Amino acid sequence: MTQTTVTSTTSATAATTSSGLRSLHLIRVAFSLIWVALVFTTSATLVSADEPTMIAAVLLVVYPLWDAVATLIERRLAGTGSTNGVSTVNIGLGLATTAGMIVAVFSTIGTALLVFGVWALLSGAIQLVVAIRRRRTVGAQWPMAVSGGQSVLAGAVIAATSASAASNLSTVAGYSAFGAFWFLVSVVALSIRGRRGKR
Repeated sequence: MTQTTVTSTTSATAATTSSGLRSLHLIRVAFSLIWVALVFTTSATLVSADEPTMIAAVLLVVYPLWDAVATLIERRLAGTGSTNGVSTVNIGLGLATTAGMIVAVFSTIGTALLVFGVWALLSGAIQLVVAIRRRRTVGAQWPMAVSGGQSVLAGAVIAATSASAASNLSTVAGYSAFGAFWFLVSVVALSIRGRRGKR
């Protein structure tokens, strides 16, 4: 196989991965916006000491579960590579958080926020690592790196303030909204890189 063939194959793989990631990120944007809307219309007034309603409980359990599913889809889109081990950890983290959240929603909003905050911190750190590793093969990963760093900070704040009387479920809705914004920015960045690659 010649160097030109290898380069062409690599470029084609990167283009396919980029296209798949754009589609997945758009789906994640839609999911997050719907999730945020549901939180604000049904559960935003719930504060730390309140017991989650059935709707709030379902929303809190579904979020980390969806992230684990989305990570699995992303892993298949990206194929084999240096991020496989990291994505496996992230999938495991999402599933473990889902199980933890199922327990937490039978307690208080504060307990659920603590679980959510710890998960957001850890998954943000993983997202940051994946973005750094993927920047050479796919490119345009700075939005995901920023999003990961922001998730680490937001998760730490959510966890630290989870027991505060002023803490409420709208906090995690804000977190999800910012996540949707950065996924949308990622779609734009990947599209721009794809167009430049075709020139």
